[in-house]
Amino acid sequence: MSSNPVAETVASLMPRAKAELAELVAFRSVADFEQFPKSESEAAAHWIADALGAEGFVDIALLDTPDGTQSVYGYLPGPEGAKTVLLYAHYDVQPPLDEAGWATPPFELTERDGRWYGRGSADCKGGVIMHLLALRALKANGGVPVHVKIIVEGSEEQGTGGLERYAEQHPEVLAADTIVIGDAGNFRVGLPTVTTILRGMTLVRVSVETLAGNLHSGQFGGAAPDALAALIRVLDSLRAADGSTTVNGLDASAEWDGLEYTEEQFRSDAKVLDGVGLTGSGSVADRLWARPAVTVLGIDCPPVVGATPSVHAGARALVSLRVPPGVDATEATKLLQAHLETHVPWGARVTVDQVGQGQPFRADVSSPAYQAMADAMAVAYPGETMQYAGQGGSIPLCNTLAGLYPDAEILLIGLSEPEARIHALNESVSPQELERLSVAEALFLRNYAG
Repeated sequence: MSSNPVAETVASLMPRAKAELAELVAFRSVADFEQFPKSESEAAAHWIADALGAEGFVDIALLDTPDGTQSVYGYLPGPEGAKTVLLYAHYDVQPPLDEAGWATPPFELTERDGRWYGRGSADCKGGVIMHLLALRALKANGGVPVHVKIIVEGSEEQGTGGLERYAEQHPEVLAADTIVIGDAGNFRVGLPTVTTILRGMTLVRVSVETLAGNLHSGQFGGAAPDALAALIRVLDSLRAADGSTTVNGLDASAEWDGLEYTEEQFRSDAKVLDGVGLTGSGSVADRLWARPAVTVLGIDCPPVVGATPSVHAGARALVSLRVPPGVDATEATKLLQAHLETHVPWGARVTVDQVGQGQPFRADVSSPAYQAMADAMAVAYPGETMQYAGQGGSIPLCNTLAGLYPDAEILLIGLSEPEARIHALNESVSPQELERLSVAEALFLRNYAG
């Protein structure tokens, strides 16, 4: 990174950043309170509130959102007449999955091979630290030239919409000229990227029932309708033979016209096993950013260990459908529900319940804030030009904010590049990316202030 005072300050702060990220990662702040103590999330929220207070933020508040979680808010006044920038991150994390599958404890930040490992290190507790680093660097080099609002959400990973509903009920709280969402990531390590589209999502639970109770498979199997088999059939109907998503009435032919993603690079990023083919048709970018994609997230059925020879009376699954910009998530939910109900075999009873939903998002890249970010990233990443890419994941809050503040410019950056393995075992963050993106955000705020 080329030498400049902001970059030098961020570099000097990296040991502190690592220590703080370790403290934040240690909170088991999964916003699923049936599995993880609510006290862990509350402790993480208080840690962030204390950190904001130490940086001079005022009006700090733990906002009680309608889904039973807390978002942390703070305001840092800038010069009179300055623009207002909202910085976003979230402190809740995905469950660690199989903790035994982690090379090091998931809630203990561990350095290995030049990366820092731990659940939430990239998604998105690292984003909290990124915002703090950027502001500290500016304070040490002439001050923060804009008014800053910060909001750190407590339930983004659950898709329960707590902060979205709060923002709708209190639109004045998050109002800003520009919003920086620190929950995306570079296309690859070292390539500065802003995310310009996000797929929306819908989440449904499908339950199938066929019998009053389980039956002996030897005595009744062959004629008795097996609910698990019926569920497998209906789930299989959601994909064509090549793996393309096939929900009746949902268009799956759109094409992506931005940054391309080679199949070779994708196979490497996704760690696809040798000899295993990719699913779907069209380019990889088409499949990830421009088309719907269905995923079966989980199935309730007996595990292999301890299974009995039974024909099953009931089974259920959790199904996620990602929808691209141009597709209304509410309409997609209706199509998914109708498809599941139509494709259940043997007259089995089926119930489809919506669990979560978020609309897709497309940014306006012609806005002045994008030029300010491009100039900042050119300094933070010497020799590189800022790229535009899509992201297959969903951040429903983006669409809510775009609707509430139609004149606000929204940029998405962050630490979730492919090597980060967010939502998977052994999630990690690149400290170099944390450093460079913190510099980029600081310089962006200075550029944007004019």
